[in-house]
Amino acid sequence: MFKSWYPDTLNEILGKQNLGSLHGVVFKYVKNMVFKMFGPEGLKRMLSEVDQKACTTLQQWSCQDAVELMDATKRMIFDLTAKKLLSCDSKETLESLMANFVSFMEGLISLPLYIPGTAYYKCLQGRKRAMKKLKKMLHERREEPRKEESDFFDFVVEELSKEGTLLNEEIALDLMFSLLFASFETTSLALTYAIKVLSDHPSVLKRLEEEHEAILKGREDPNSGLTWQEYKSMKFTLQVINETIRLANIVPGIFRKTIQEVKYGGYTIPEGWAIMICPPAVHLNPTLYEDPLSFNPWRWEGMEMSGASKHFMAFGGGMRFCVGADFAKVQMAVFLHNLVTKYKWRPIKGGNIVRNLGLRFPDGFYVRITEKDPWKYESE
Repeated sequence: MFKSWYPDTLNEILGKQNLGSLHGVVFKYVKNMVFKMFGPEGLKRMLSEVDQKACTTLQQWSCQDAVELMDATKRMIFDLTAKKLLSCDSKETLESLMANFVSFMEGLISLPLYIPGTAYYKCLQGRKRAMKKLKKMLHERREEPRKEESDFFDFVVEELSKEGTLLNEEIALDLMFSLLFASFETTSLALTYAIKVLSDHPSVLKRLEEEHEAILKGREDPNSGLTWQEYKSMKFTLQVINETIRLANIVPGIFRKTIQEVKYGGYTIPEGWAIMICPPAVHLNPTLYEDPLSFNPWRWEGMEMSGASKHFMAFGGGMRFCVGADFAKVQMAVFLHNLVTKYKWRPIKGGNIVRNLGLRFPDGFYVRITEKDPWKYESE
């Protein structure tokens, strides 16, 4: 009875062929493409890379006097995603892409005044520059395709070359832009918020440490890399992640449009009307969640946490359930595993939270990260 829909201004920003604006067989086709990279089998293959990136990043942070978590986690996740999507290791290219996405984010929700100096103008200019770089990369890859598929761009090039494909260059570029955008903002914000609430709730942190210390103690070699079985055993960690994204409400609104007259709750919504679902209204509803403003991961004990429901829609729902949801959870769980087993942290300044459509840290969130005793698990 509903279809995905975005206001025209958002389609200009996200791309007219972005995944959220596609419908029917084209949507299913493109979604299945993404699922091959970020579904369970793809995540199993990239788990070691996610683990290594978290290890390397935390080691670098421990050498600094202070780390601003929002910016630092954003950079870490963007670098990893750009590598998986584009095989992009060039620091110069990554910095340039990130700078364009910063401009893009600043005007994502703004008055649509396309006048130099406005947030909306800077946003579209940031998108234009980012798309120009992506288009150049795509053309270079199509002119000289690689023998072995190693990233998502290779997969896209292969799909574009197939006879009768539903994919075209515009859809492919908007898709790459959307995937980079998703990695740039959402997971980094959730991870920063997770560290903030763990800092404020020592009992939760203690229980989290116990779960991950048990994983290390169960290994023959405490320094071996994380396995998929170990990830799937992180029950309390996934409860922490669910509770974090329930409270963070990173996506403040989901747009739909009726394709027929809908009667609901005594109201009639005419055909063709736009509606907006508000996830925070559900996630903070006291009739659904006891003491909804409190951070309580134990509320998720014994509950199914793999998908979405009408009571939990942090990643959307139904056919439009976010195909990158498991990727986000893997990144958060792996990072938290390395953080709580090898390091400790202390908030230094910032950490104040405001909600301006979404969650924001206006003063940043600065922490000091130091290594734990490296001999702890080897001596036990």
